[in-house]
Amino acid sequence: MGTVVIITGAVPLTRALTGHMPAGATVIAADGGLDHALAAGIRPTIVVGDLDSVTPDGAAWARAHADLREHPAAKGSTDTELALDVADGMAPDRLLLIGGPDGTRLDHTLGALGSLGREPLAAVPVVEAWWGATYVRVLHGRGRAQLELAAGALFSVLAMHGPARGVSVAGARWPLDAVDLPPLSGWGVSNEAIAPPVSVEVVHGVVTVIVPGGAPS
Repeated sequence: MGTVVIITGAVPLTRALTGHMPAGATVIAADGGLDHALAAGIRPTIVVGDLDSVTPDGAAWARAHADLREHPAAKGSTDTELALDVADGMAPDRLLLIGGPDGTRLDHTLGALGSLGREPLAAVPVVEAWWGATYVRVLHGRGRAQLELAAGALFSVLAMHGPARGVSVAGARWPLDAVDLPPLSGWGVSNEAIAPPVSVEVVHGVVTVIVPGGAPS
């Protein structure tokens, strides 16, 4: 199928965020993301979670209008992970996570963005996110992406899920050529685009490309 959008996080959806959602996408709300979706005029097809962060009005809407996949509060997976499992079962061509931090729960931010590196998602051709104003692209090996970044745009390439091998970056001030990137190494932080497109490739493992304050055009 085409694109599956997962709405998560603890902040309201801005018009800029919703503008990244392609027409015709299947929308899944992860727990409290439902209320933010409804407030932005978005009607998810599927709602996943334990509903502990959903308002009573939101829960009533979900039961009446959506495919509700309710889970117990005592569970071993986050609501975002459960939503990703549902999305992965749809075999999408593109998976887009939309959300943002509220400034108080760094653990939630790391958990949400880190979940995009889960092994089952390796079969999804495009895995990406908009986390507030930050664009994120996740590459599972063997994977390659071309990003249309303007000259001077900053970006980082991080191995957030263990060692990443055969990492290459081209079109940047500091290119890499088939290097092995240690977990969370500063080696890939704060690179700069010089000639679009910027290409990033990983042979084994997972790399996360982070573009603060902007994204490919």
